[in-house]
Amino acid sequence: MDIARPASVVEEKKKRQRLLIGGAVAAVVLITLGLSQLEPAAPSVERATVWTDTVKRGEMLREVRGLGTLVPEDIRWIPAQSDGRVEKIVIHPGTPVHASSVILELSNPELELQAQQALSELRAAEARYVELKVRLESQRLDQEAAAARVQAEYSQARMRADADAQLAKDGLVADITVKLSQVTARELENRNNVEQKRLAIAGESIAAQLAVQEAAVEQARAQARLLRGQVDALRVKAGLDGILQLVPVEVGARVAPGTNLARVAQPDKLKAVVRIPETQAKDVQIGQKAAVDTRNGVIEAKVARIDPSVQNGTVTVDLALVGELPKGARPDLTVDGTIELERLTNVLFVGRPAQGQGESTVGLFRLDPGTSDARRVKVKLGRASVNTVEVVEGLAEGDTVILSDTSAWDSHDRIRLN
Repeated sequence: MDIARPASVVEEKKKRQRLLIGGAVAAVVLITLGLSQLEPAAPSVERATVWTDTVKRGEMLREVRGLGTLVPEDIRWIPAQSDGRVEKIVIHPGTPVHASSVILELSNPELELQAQQALSELRAAEARYVELKVRLESQRLDQEAAAARVQAEYSQARMRADADAQLAKDGLVADITVKLSQVTARELENRNNVEQKRLAIAGESIAAQLAVQEAAVEQARAQARLLRGQVDALRVKAGLDGILQLVPVEVGARVAPGTNLARVAQPDKLKAVVRIPETQAKDVQIGQKAAVDTRNGVIEAKVARIDPSVQNGTVTVDLALVGELPKGARPDLTVDGTIELERLTNVLFVGRPAQGQGESTVGLFRLDPGTSDARRVKVKLGRASVNTVEVVEGLAEGDTVILSDTSAWDSHDRIRLN
């Protein structure tokens, strides 16, 4: 048999239920709100896998570095002076040569024939010059003889006229005889003057005619010398004491004028040609100190030349070697060149981050002292060197930061080091 409950008891039970439900909802809301205020779990990173460094204050040496090669200072490319066919390679690359050493032998029958013809033309021109000189000399002698004869006649007529004038004073000769003698003397004087002028003009004419023929001889001689030189150049000589580095032609090949046949260099006079990234080359200046690492030793050097153009993102810089070459240094050897830009005093600096460039702002993870946590901070970087960079803002002396690549944690502001 069911017993009816009083209405007050039922109402009290419903009220307790509503309070329990409300309390449960409030608890869920409070828990959710609390969880939302908690920081997300920091990813764990093995400490041995990251590279850290401590911020220091003091002197910072700014340097830039580039890869390059050793290049001879004195290089001689030997071009072909005429068409030819490679008949023989006498000396092969890597062999020491003297200036007179024959490296290649070429052939060109047409050139040799032209040289012989030019030599024949030279001899003919020289013969014509000798013949003309003899003929003109003979004409000059005839002219001198005629002038001398007229001068002798004039002298005799002058003496006769003077004698007749003296005899006329003594009444021994008629006046007409004196006048005739004087007329004859004046006529011969005029003829003598004319002959002397003709003789002078003849000398100038001879000189002019000989100069014309001499110019023809010189032209023929120059042509013969040019062709003879081209024939001699078929025996290609080094022209420089050193090492034969390259012979880019083969036996039987046909070469045109200007084709490079060989390259000779002096191996004891080398320079380093390094390529510096264009973003770092702006501070490089001629005369700055440098060092060249050949893997067998480090050589002192200085900046000798800076290429004005940029190629493939780099600037070519020539370093003149100051110190002695180490063993194994040879042309085309790969080297590292380091150029000293300046020394900064009393500055904050740290190792160069993997993702940081000079004059930029980057995010770095700074280790919290006494904990294993690292938090991301904004750091403004200043002037950069090869391995270090100046700290302008964001870090203090003694701070330890992670320098290795942290791109995997870009979405986190905190990491934990194990």
